[in-house]
Amino acid sequence: MTQSIVIFLEQYGLYAAVISIGLNIIATVTAVFPTFFITAANIILFGFWPGAIISFLGESLGAVVAFMLYRKGLRRYARGALDRHPRAKALINIDGREAFQLIFLLRFLPFAPAWLSTLGAALGKVSLGLFAAASSLGKIPALLIEAYAVHEVTRFQLTGKFILVFLAGWLAYDVFKRLKNKRGR
Repeated sequence: MTQSIVIFLEQYGLYAAVISIGLNIIATVTAVFPTFFITAANIILFGFWPGAIISFLGESLGAVVAFMLYRKGLRRYARGALDRHPRAKALINIDGREAFQLIFLLRFLPFAPAWLSTLGAALGKVSLGLFAAASSLGKIPALLIEAYAVHEVTRFQLTGKFILVFLAGWLAYDVFKRLKNKRGR
């Protein structure tokens, strides 16, 4: 998928960064596929720092747009989606400093589904400004970790190989745990 995004963006020359930000916004709002693939394409196409900055802008703007859309359109219907995610559900009943810290923490975790913190905040009492600040600040370290992982994996040096082995082990553990839980029901 990353290679397809790189090929797609290369067609737009100077506008590739703007198109990438737009793709990030769409991916964040729809949550159809992880933004990780766009970050990987940005790192490959633009280099580490420019790619990370472009991804950060896209994901931050995407989170704000998603927050506004979720708040307008999903408030009545989406509370049930949070029942399986207690940390995100906690956002419904808090505001201020507590909400800032929880949103920051949820966005800080790399590879965590960002739509959960966005949905939880949108359904709750959190203001747009507080959400935008906490979400963007929390995304900085997460995106840098993600960008570094992508950079190392694409270089396929020792660190990249270690990251791939770790991710494969984590994925195998997660699948095993889910299968074990299904059998236990």
